[in-house]
Amino acid sequence: MQIRIITFICFIFITQAFCQNQNSMWIFGDSAGIDFSNISNPIPIISSMDGRGSCVSFSDTSGSLWLYANHNSLAQGKLWNYLNDTLENSDSIIGDGYYGGLVLIPKPLNDSLFYLFSLKLSGHGLYYNIVNIKHNNGLGIVVQKNILLNSLDIADCLTAIKHGNGRDWWLIAKFSNSSMHNRFFVYLIDSSGISPPIIQNFNNATDAGFQKMVFNSKGTKLMQMNLVGLLCEFDFDRCTGLFSNPNEIFPQIIVAAYFWEGAYSPNDSVFYVSTNFYNGATYSYLFQFNLYSPNIPMSCDTLDIFSSPIGTGAVRLAPDGKIYFSRAYECNAFPYCYPYPDSARNYVNENLSVINNPNSVGAACDYQPFSYYLAGKRTYYGLPNNPNYNLGPVIGSICDTLGLSVRQITDNLHFQIYPNPIINNILNIEYHLPQNKSGLFLIYDITGKVVFKYILPQWSNEQSFKLPELSNGIYNCVINADNKRISKKVAVINE
Repeated sequence: MQIRIITFICFIFITQAFCQNQNSMWIFGDSAGIDFSNISNPIPIISSMDGRGSCVSFSDTSGSLWLYANHNSLAQGKLWNYLNDTLENSDSIIGDGYYGGLVLIPKPLNDSLFYLFSLKLSGHGLYYNIVNIKHNNGLGIVVQKNILLNSLDIADCLTAIKHGNGRDWWLIAKFSNSSMHNRFFVYLIDSSGISPPIIQNFNNATDAGFQKMVFNSKGTKLMQMNLVGLLCEFDFDRCTGLFSNPNEIFPQIIVAAYFWEGAYSPNDSVFYVSTNFYNGATYSYLFQFNLYSPNIPMSCDTLDIFSSPIGTGAVRLAPDGKIYFSRAYECNAFPYCYPYPDSARNYVNENLSVINNPNSVGAACDYQPFSYYLAGKRTYYGLPNNPNYNLGPVIGSICDTLGLSVRQITDNLHFQIYPNPIINNILNIEYHLPQNKSGLFLIYDITGKVVFKYILPQWSNEQSFKLPELSNGIYNCVINADNKRISKKVAVINE
């Protein structure tokens, strides 16, 4: 009876958080993989994929492999099931053979459907695919394929994070353009589908085509890095989807460090980042930064130095609390020894490097290069781009509720703004406050700065404002009441 009860409870919550262990299986490289079900003894496994970069994998509630995907040598995406067979209708999924171009997200309040997001660089945009993993007794099928979500140039750095309610999701994408903007797309994904994006522009870096983003363990910080020297940490609000307070550890161009990929330590106190070249030399590096240091750039510790034919690659925090570093072997075969010839086997591509104690700084982190053997399988540059599937709600926040979706909360409060876009700095709002409660209406710019606020009387449900002169762009309109943030809308000024 006890086993039946546990199983039933897990089934109830499977549509909310899929219980635990969804990141237990890593699939990557040339038929390589790691089973982290026993975190004290992760073991190498074999897969059907062969890809140098973008890959994702998802496990069921017991930690068994359920679904994985990658971009192959033909710059197409493919999906495999737990039998290592390709899913029905999974051929020719649009994508590129790069490194951060796939994200796999379970559809909220559904125990069968997944979104697979993929991108095609150089003007082809961001796409999504819908997968039914339970079709044909669990063999799976792609039910919708290559649906265009955004036709603009999108950078090679897709990522996702759980919404503050612990069930819905935020998908984050970046523009790819040489202009000096640094623009973020933030999409809400809930049981109703995919919302139009919140767009934020921080104007502090180019919209580089190759850049990476990684969240800390709580989803409250995001580190952005690119190939032209930017290393910048942002605050992130999991309830609103807004970034704020950019902290430039290294401004773009100032430092000639071509940052490739990075990872936070489990306690978020240390950040590890790999580079491609440094100071114009033909060397790559693995750096460690102490985020608690009063001078983070000066805390830099060099853990490794290497050069061709060893190529730099992904740095990932794993379920066992260790950080794994993948490096490709770059032989003379075109392009960059991909796909590997059978003869290209050595300590570089048959092992991952491991940081055993990543919360510790300096030598105490116990970095061991090429120390995890892949049982004869080979790695390239990429490791799975999996979000934190097990991240829970922001306890005590207004969005800590699984009874209502984000949209239902907003609709029930009946908070409307018009006209939108705003005309002549005139904004009208309609709203309902909690009974016998006054409210505070605030407008934030994209950096999180309050640019307008007004106390809403409890007896009113409609107001009209003459706003101060504001620059063209995206603004977030928020109502706070009863010491809680109860609703948010996005307004546009475009005059």
